[in-house]
Amino acid sequence: MTDTPRARLHDELSMASRRYLAAYVLFNQALADHLGLHPTDVQCLSLLTAAPGPLTVKQIAEMTGLTTGSATRLVDRLERGGYVVRTPDQQDRRRVLVTPVPDRLARVAAVWDDLGEAWEELLDEHTEEELEVITRHMRRAHDLSHAQMQRLRSRPKPA
Repeated sequence: MTDTPRARLHDELSMASRRYLAAYVLFNQALADHLGLHPTDVQCLSLLTAAPGPLTVKQIAEMTGLTTGSATRLVDRLERGGYVVRTPDQQDRRRVLVTPVPDRLARVAAVWDDLGEAWEELLDEHTEEELEVITRHMRRAHDLSHAQMQRLRSRPKPA
């Protein structure tokens, strides 16, 4: 790209995105430390609570990019902590579903609630139209990230 206002905005957005993503990873680590969990466990809980229903360990592995063995150990940790339960799938007794435990997730929600006011204030600085743009961008970035993860996982690792 040439040195145009749009090119400068792309560069600025790229740098801001890198800082945001790094800050989020570090925030996730701080949250996990505060809760006595592994960072991947915190993200798995987030994915479980955002899912329309219970997930299998295989689905958790696919969503996180973990092997099924690593996903099983992750679910084991969450189950020992009381955050999830494993239950037989009523439609297919061979499958086991992982379901979040609402009462235990209240511990995580309490931390989010404590931090949430500052996020609300940040969002309140934006118009409804800006919030729509941000939301659309986040949804599209989510989809692109998943596609890029699949792309990376399918490539041989560099020597």
